[in-house]
Amino acid sequence: MQFIQADPTLENYWRGIILFGRNVASYKFALAHALYDVPRSGSDLILLDDLALHFSQHLCRHLVDAPKQITSQNSQFIDACKRFNAGEIDQDTLMEITVRRGFNNVIDAFHTVNQAPIDKRFFLDERKTSKGIRLTDNFYYLTERQQYRNLMPETEARWNLVEQGWAMGVSRSLIAVEYDLGSQLLFSRQNQRRITITSCRDSLNGYQKGHCFYCYAPISVVSGEDALADVDHFIPWKAQGAVTNLHGVWNLVLACQCCNRGEQGKFARLPSAKLLQRLHNRNEYFINSHLPLRETLIRQTGKTATARGSFLSQSWNAALTNVIFHQWEPPAAGPERF
Repeated sequence: MQFIQADPTLENYWRGIILFGRNVASYKFALAHALYDVPRSGSDLILLDDLALHFSQHLCRHLVDAPKQITSQNSQFIDACKRFNAGEIDQDTLMEITVRRGFNNVIDAFHTVNQAPIDKRFFLDERKTSKGIRLTDNFYYLTERQQYRNLMPETEARWNLVEQGWAMGVSRSLIAVEYDLGSQLLFSRQNQRRITITSCRDSLNGYQKGHCFYCYAPISVVSGEDALADVDHFIPWKAQGAVTNLHGVWNLVLACQCCNRGEQGKFARLPSAKLLQRLHNRNEYFINSHLPLRETLIRQTGKTATARGSFLSQSWNAALTNVIFHQWEPPAAGPERF
């Protein structure tokens, strides 16, 4: 996991789970949201009875707009959530089914990334001994980190992307995730119909580990905060005509306001060759993440890492030689992170 090894902070271990863990059901995202939500009572033990309410609420909420939340044909737990949404069962019944069936696999698999457990655990499984899970110090330390407020919208955005991938059937065709400049939202098209997926900021932030693409200064995706990130085109819009599909996800990065529009900011200049390599590395995180950013990047830039690198180099050289003759690179505001 180069993503974690390059910057092994607790928030990036957590992001590794959200962005790169297996996706055969959306339970991982619902459990993450439940852990964000569950009130801290002074005990580090969270009973399944208490966790079940938040866990099922998030799944019921998503099922309203995205009926496919699992890749298998049937799930008694998902069926129970759908029946609750339809008013066919009450909340007590849903809670009983959630405790009995909802956590069967997700607690075991939560810390697994690339078919192996990560080094840091955020809770311990104590279902057999205490009928719950026990939060570790890692989770409490995580909640104190500067990046913690970013993790909730990042989780929601990743969930939205995955369920849209399932809805569109990635096994049948490659998905095209597009960017709307005006609303700064990611969307896709299905049967000639435009489907809004999620915020571009929230989707990209985790892959950049909550830091400016260019200078590594901390950024935020929470509206109203001073460090709210800008969505920026790596190859500037000025190169339109020389470079195709500048609105493509491959060319979108999050930047701090100083880099994007400050006195010494990028504006219409072209980021340096060093920063181009950084873009390639960031895009390869999309490839390793799957559903549907991986499929989008393959469609936009190539099927192999070599082909994708060549696409970026050709696009960069076309912008440099035909339109933009000056390179730009800001001073670093922190250590390398991706």
